Amino acid sequence: MKKSFSERLTSINRHHIYLAIALCIIIPFLTHKILPIKVSPPVKSAYETIDKLPAGSVVMISIDYEAGSQPELQPMLIALLHHLFQKNLKVIMVCHWPLGFPLGQDALIATAKKYDKKYGIDYVNLGYRPGVSSVMLGIGREIRTFFKSDYAGTSVDLLQLMKTVHNYNDIGVLIGLEAGATGDFWVRIANAQFGEKVILGCTAVSAPDCYPYLQAKQIEGLIGGLKGAAEYEDLVNLKGDAITGMTAQSVAHLAIIFFIIVGNVGYFLSIRRRKSN
Repeated sequence: MKKSFSERLTSINRHHIYLAIALCIIIPFLTHKILPIKVSPPVKSAYETIDKLPAGSVVMISIDYEAGSQPELQPMLIALLHHLFQKNLKVIMVCHWPLGFPLGQDALIATAKKYDKKYGIDYVNLGYRPGVSSVMLGIGREIRTFFKSDYAGTSVDLLQLMKTVHNYNDIGVLIGLEAGATGDFWVRIANAQFGEKVILGCTAVSAPDCYPYLQAKQIEGLIGGLKGAAEYEDLVNLKGDAITGMTAQSVAHLAIIFFIIVGNVGYFLSIRRRKSN
């Protein structure tokens, strides 16, 4: 027996739906087609805070995430590093999540190479130290209290970049990339106790908890989730994984909405057909 139009709408093979969603995700990555990006005020504020720093200023980046949050925060880190090196700013990287160290190191080395930046002169990776609040307080007094050497064991006094860096007074902006609550400590200690300018980048699920800090002007800017990373990529003219990922995600969402509408139309048509019979 031939199916009616409403029955065909409500009985679409689920494998066809899975295939359509898969194509919506894969095609943007293959074609590199992107949707327009609208930059939000919190991300623009973060960008402008960094952009206003004079060349040679020191920026500290804290890697407070690991592989589970890499898809959202790694593109954010890469976009930020592009901006920092474009502006000829100095970068000090630290880690409060030990498994985040290789992620930060890979992005730092790869991006620095593109701008011909030299280790020890233009950027330094101090690595991981345990004790979140203690480390933050120690940086406020003398960074060498906890970081006597970099990740490779080289004394910080032998690194040209570190010779003039002793505490937050020597750091123009601190950027915390957060998958947990470490950003709260940066705000409470670095900003509230030492007056350090702080920018937070976080996963999308954590972003709502950070907006009160932004409204209270305890942070200079907020980059939230993959969307925020895509906005920052757009600001630095970088077509990276975040912009492509947001395009794929948006197209997939449109496809899901389409199938929901089709299913509902089929459902109501089938009810109307049964009543008419």
